[in-house]
Amino acid sequence: MSNLDAFRAEVRAWLEANCPPEMREPVRDEDDICWGGRKFEFKNAAQKQWLERCVEKGYTVPDWPTAYGGAGLTPEQTKVFKQEMARIKARPPLQSFGIWMLGPALLKFGTEEQKVHYLGQIARGEIRWCQGYSEPGAGSDLVSLQTFGEEVTDPVGGDHWVVNGSKIWTSYADKADWIFCLVRTDKTNKYQGITFMLFDMESEGVSTKPILLISGNSPFCETFFDDVKVPKDQFVGEVNRGWDVAKYLLGHEREMISGGGAGGDMISVGALFAKSLGLNANGELDDPILRAEMAAFDTDVFAYRAMGERFMDMWKTGRAHPASSNMMKYVGTELNKRRHELVMAGGGADALEWDSDESKGGARARSWLRTKANSIEGGTSEVMLNVIAKRILDLPGA
Repeated sequence: MSNLDAFRAEVRAWLEANCPPEMREPVRDEDDICWGGRKFEFKNAAQKQWLERCVEKGYTVPDWPTAYGGAGLTPEQTKVFKQEMARIKARPPLQSFGIWMLGPALLKFGTEEQKVHYLGQIARGEIRWCQGYSEPGAGSDLVSLQTFGEEVTDPVGGDHWVVNGSKIWTSYADKADWIFCLVRTDKTNKYQGITFMLFDMESEGVSTKPILLISGNSPFCETFFDDVKVPKDQFVGEVNRGWDVAKYLLGHEREMISGGGAGGDMISVGALFAKSLGLNANGELDDPILRAEMAAFDTDVFAYRAMGERFMDMWKTGRAHPASSNMMKYVGTELNKRRHELVMAGGGADALEWDSDESKGGARARSWLRTKANSIEGGTSEVMLNVIAKRILDLPGA
């Protein structure tokens, strides 16, 4: 038996012994997701138990070093771990912008003190982060942001920045403990005048306002900073060089968003609709046109998953094209939108129902409407296509 086979057997045995049955069921609603943080309340004992057992093993962030709360797994072991999680349909023990975005940025740009202080809290689910990037006048053109941090020397209170401005589309800002935030600290240099700051959302002068979406839900917020004091040492990388950190983090954000295209544990869309569409004598969905569309979609998903595995292998060995994440984000976005279009088509009139318990509060319709934001968040599809054309295909400009 190879070392990798032995590791697979070890992980499989551990999961069977430690993953509660409730944590192997599909996620039904937002409460089924463990976000962690000081405001988070566990839905049930199984959710809490699953997190605690994974924290003990470092399995909330399996590929992070053990010194920072991870399991220190190699890329090959991490892939095996994820395969075994998928095999029993285990839910992630913890989901977090700290895991998906800030953590990788800290691992690359953070000081040792920052890594020790923040990464362990993230891995244990003790702190929940939100992202302060986009502004009303700086979305796709992010470097045009105007939120400004002014240096203040205070013999009593200590040197700090005073931050004023606002952010928009700040996901879960009303539930987050801390924010990683792009702040202009030099107005004379567009690209080299931005600092990547970290500060507490309970700081005096921070306020949030939910944004109601067409889906009827409000994961997004407006976030306002009015004379917010940020200690001088709470930044990542270098002062005025935060754009370097921001670009690196954006690659991980786009990777996260692109994951929706693969559909998680959803192998075939068609399997969802046998009840609503019915089956023919051959046991196939009794709608040849929709059946063909679903088969084409399933084929594209499998191809996308293969592309994603190749991209991740190349990324971890430093061989991936810097713009590969743009390609993954664009394709993943389009696949996720197609998936939910098919969900609506296959569900018929029932999929349009909005309020009943049977429809789980209109889950299908609301999820379909939510996918429209995929084309905007993390970089618009138009910007992604421009980057792909210029940097991957090397096409001439207009």
